[in-house]
Amino acid sequence: MKAHRPWQGGCLVAVILLALAGVPSVNAAAPVPLTFYYPVAVAGPLAKIVNTYVDEFNKTHPDIVITPVFTGDYDQTRAKIVTALVGGRPPDVAVLLSADLLTMVQMSAIIPLDGFIAKEPKGWADDFQPAFWLNSRADGKTWSIPFQRSSPILFYNKDLFAKAGLDPNRPPRTWDELVTDARRLTVRSPSGEVVQWGVEIPTSSQGATYWLLQGFVLQAGSPFFEPSGRKVYLTSPGAKAALRFWYSLVYTYHVMPPGVLNLVAVPSDFVAQRTAMFFHSTGNLSFVRREAHFRFGTAFMPKRARYGCPTGGGNLYIFRGVPASHQEAAWTFIEWLTSPERAAKWSMDSGYIATRKSAYGVPEMRTFVTEWPQYLVARDQLAYCQEELMTYANQKVYNIINEAVQHVMTGAQLPDAALSWAQAQVDQALAP
Repeated sequence: MKAHRPWQGGCLVAVILLALAGVPSVNAAAPVPLTFYYPVAVAGPLAKIVNTYVDEFNKTHPDIVITPVFTGDYDQTRAKIVTALVGGRPPDVAVLLSADLLTMVQMSAIIPLDGFIAKEPKGWADDFQPAFWLNSRADGKTWSIPFQRSSPILFYNKDLFAKAGLDPNRPPRTWDELVTDARRLTVRSPSGEVVQWGVEIPTSSQGATYWLLQGFVLQAGSPFFEPSGRKVYLTSPGAKAALRFWYSLVYTYHVMPPGVLNLVAVPSDFVAQRTAMFFHSTGNLSFVRREAHFRFGTAFMPKRARYGCPTGGGNLYIFRGVPASHQEAAWTFIEWLTSPERAAKWSMDSGYIATRKSAYGVPEMRTFVTEWPQYLVARDQLAYCQEELMTYANQKVYNIINEAVQHVMTGAQLPDAALSWAQAQVDQALAP
């Protein structure tokens, strides 16, 4: 006969009391911790907005804990991810440029997402704007999900248009009209100093230069690159026409400042009314809406032979080398973050295009765009958009194109010579 152990009953009672008190069992699954890299690059308090989204997700998904890491602009984010990959500690999920896809695939850094998509309700993928899938797929697979997507648009100051005798509700629709309007809008002091420029186009190296140039090349009627990512057409008739036009704005018509125009400073020039028009990402819409103390409008990029623009912005990627449970949790986060309601709110908060078609049917969004129709221009322009320049050795190619443009805008080289130099450099970079 076994001896009676009086402590057993006490132990059982203690366990029951602990359970009733809400103390988790030692076998309860701990929340899955996820690291989320997010690039803070566009003017405006996006980090604060992202933090509120993450807090809301964490409260409604107690089995997952997202920790956001704000990683600088897109270039800095890419560099930090590469460093993390080399160190064997990649993030679980991140927002990177949609055009970084081939680079990430080449590094075997990310996983295809088709298996997750297949489990979604029928029509889930079809609800995303079709143009945004162009930079999300390669080799017959889907590698990323559209999130903060954009296109370049034209911003213009309606009050300055009216002051110059221009129709504030008719922005320029062609390159010729852009020149005509910009000349009327360029104001000089009695001493001849420009106090208000007609137009500004960013030409700094942070990333928008090649992107904006692509839009002008498409408008001139030429393709910009081969979809395989192995060839860029920098000496095409359209490319030459585009860069010659930029050059003429500075050195022929004198309606745009010479030199390198900073990506971040250009929107600030606009809200300070130092320029009447500027080209930039639709992602600046909320900054302009908040900071501009005047009536402003947005418009398609003006055409030459046709309308044309690239898509842009960032997609959500899930990384290889993290546990399967983390990949599953990351997909749950992506589902939530790209839902129609969230896509609508993100567009209203940030200025980016809502990636889901149904987002524009969300009641709050319908009310919002009635008051701010400027937010519909980039969505409507998607009908003319093509995928953003996406190549192997992407960053090297971008840097070469940006450098060529800067040589032209500072007067160091003429457009055709700069493009010939850039073509040779890009061909060499893509040769392997």
